[in-house]
This record gives sequence, C-alpha cells and structure tokens, in this order.
Amino acid sequence: MSRIVLASRNKAKIVELERILAGQGVEVAGLEAFPDAPDVPETELTFEGNALLKARAIAAHTGLPAVADDSGLCVDALNGMPGVLSARWSGRFGDAAEGGKDRANLELVLDQLADVADGERGAHFVCAAALVVPGGAEHVVEGRMHGRVIRAPRGTGGFGYDPIFLTEDGDRTSAELSPEEKDAISHRGRAFRALAELLPDALATARPR
Repeated sequence: MSRIVLASRNKAKIVELERILAGQGVEVAGLEAFPDAPDVPETELTFEGNALLKARAIAAHTGLPAVADDSGLCVDALNGMPGVLSARWSGRFGDAAEGGKDRANLELVLDQLADVADGERGAHFVCAAALVVPGGAEHVVEGRMHGRVIRAPRGTGGFGYDPIFLTEDGDRTSAELSPEEKDAISHRGRAFRALAELLPDALATARPR
C-alpha cells in the first residue's frame, strides 16, 4: 500500500480524502503524524500557487508523496472575495479547534452581505488540489461548486462556510448534506477525485531516496 501525506492538520479534510481514496490502495497520513513538519504560510495569490507551495514543502520534508489543497469561498457581490483569504477573512486565528475562527469568518461575510438582495448573493467554492511526488511528478487540479450565500447558518455538518452556502439546484446548505452527498458535488470532492485518477501514474514516478 502506498502512503501519501495530506499537508493539513484539519481532521475533517483528512477524513474527507480518506473517503474519496477508499479502494485506491493508498494510506493517507495527516501532519499529526509528522510533529516537526513545518507550517507553510499561504503566501501565494492564487489557490493553485498555495496548494503547490504546501505540497512541495511537505514532500521535501517527509520524502513522501504529498497532497495539499487551498480552498475558498468566492462571493460575486464581494468581487470574488474572500477567495484565497477565506480561512483568515475575519483576521481571527485562534480557537480554530472550537470553530471560533470559522464562525467569525462566516459572520463577517454575512455582515458584508446584509444589504445584498437574495437574487444577487451568488457564490462558488473553489478547491485547487496539488500532488507532488519527491523527485517525480507534480499535478494541480481544480474543482468548483456553485450556489449562493443565505442569510443565516443552517446545518451542523461540514466546516468553514458550509452552513451559509446553499448548493446550486438544491434546498440544503453544504452543512445539511451527508458526507457522501457532499463528496459527490463539493469542490474538494471533485478536485480530490480528479487527483485520485492521476495517483497511479504519478506515484510510479517516485524515485527512492
């Protein structure tokens, strides 16, 4: 069984990737398995750039194939923001484990959209997922999910902006979907599935250290 590292300490993302790669013969490890792994700042201006930045750093540190993603919510009425700043939109960095940062971020978006009519609250999620194999291949794929921002959070599943994002052609937020339903249509699910298709050939390019 091949082992890959997901460049994240977000347990929800790790579980999500494990579900999507089930049956692929791949073991997924998160950064909790590598306590000395660096925290890689997201300093690039694009989702693709940040995903590659993190995947390259973790692949170099661990010597294992690394997957990283950068995801965000792009709101039409906010000119595509928060975008790459989605995880730090409110400027709040602490208490992420308790959901305090996520709550602050989505509340700020709701405040900024308070005077925007329901028909003008279109938005989409973007996920760029990168795979870097030490001494081998690099790939980046992108997934999107379209919908709109509602006026108050609904649902207890998911994380981030899921409770305020109503999926396209649906009547439930991302936080009201089951994990399997979310995987089928989400930006991250689409990106990770596309990456999964590339894994066998990409892993074959790995060079022994």
